[in-house]
Amino acid sequence: MSIAIYILVMAGVTYLIRMLPFTFFTKKIESRFLRSFLYYVPYAVLSAMTFPAIFYATGNTVSSAVGTAAALILAFLDLPLIAVAVAASGTAFVTGLFL
Repeated sequence: MSIAIYILVMAGVTYLIRMLPFTFFTKKIESRFLRSFLYYVPYAVLSAMTFPAIFYATGNTVSSAVGTAAALILAFLDLPLIAVAVAASGTAFVTGLFL
């Protein structure tokens, strides 16, 4: 199959996934539980996709864990995102050099 067909199928599926809720849910969702569930779904999916990639990015789980710990500590201290990202990457890199 050609790549164009794959792209068209992916575009169609993506469109259907985004269009169907607007078609079926014409009224406002009244359930607080369902609204809060739908509100947090994007964050949960992003976390589920990102978190495993953190530990397999360097090829060494120990250096990844040290970088993640550095990121968590710096984020807890309310440092800017760029500072946390640079420090965590640097920490994982330096740790990887010694392992």
